[in-house]
Amino acid sequence: MATKQKILIVDDDNNIAELISLYLTKECFECTIVNDGEEALRAVSSFSPDLILLDLMLPGMDGYEVCREVRHKSNVPIIMLSAKGEVFDKVLGLEMGADDYMIKPFDSKELVARVKAVLRRFQQIPAVVTEPSTPSEKMVEFPDLTVNLTNYSVIYKGNTLEMPPKELELLYFLASSPNQVFTREQLLDNIWGYEYVGDTRTVDVHIKRLREKIPGNTHWSLSTVWGIGYKFEVKR
Repeated sequence: MATKQKILIVDDDNNIAELISLYLTKECFECTIVNDGEEALRAVSSFSPDLILLDLMLPGMDGYEVCREVRHKSNVPIIMLSAKGEVFDKVLGLEMGADDYMIKPFDSKELVARVKAVLRRFQQIPAVVTEPSTPSEKMVEFPDLTVNLTNYSVIYKGNTLEMPPKELELLYFLASSPNQVFTREQLLDNIWGYEYVGDTRTVDVHIKRLREKIPGNTHWSLSTVWGIGYKFEVKR
């Protein structure tokens, strides 16, 4: 029998949390509910969730702070839940490290669909390769940068970087086609898949994170092509 995937629900409104738990339990997920940020951080260690549903308006430590703290030690996928629907709030949530953002009130079927979509993306990480190198190894190398999609590693200026799967996949996709311009829609389709329910701002946020981690050098850079999208520019 397959092990149930575990969802941590963080919401100070216990009625909403219980309702979410009911929806997800019917879909064969194992759920745990906590009502504040401190408790959420403890549950990340003790419960080891496969995904976190994180309300922003929490007593004490708010959802943004919880997300930031979780990201210091884990790449577990996070879907933020909030009554705040402004673009600023969504972008801030994504920049903090969330993988998706849902506005309350939401439809139960959409919530379940988003949970499954995010989990599908994170389940695409390949098993650890036992042999050091094979002819089929997916790797690109440039001065100061090596991106290996086979073992999901990035080495920048001799240091191994911690990088969430989607950031690494986006970097590899661009770097494996140097100087080719891709629209945001093309990047969404190729990295997140056609079933992804987010918008193109997701790409912008991930590019911003990549630029913070790998600023580039005189030989290459992650470049914006205004009005179109992005490219991994190799300077000749």
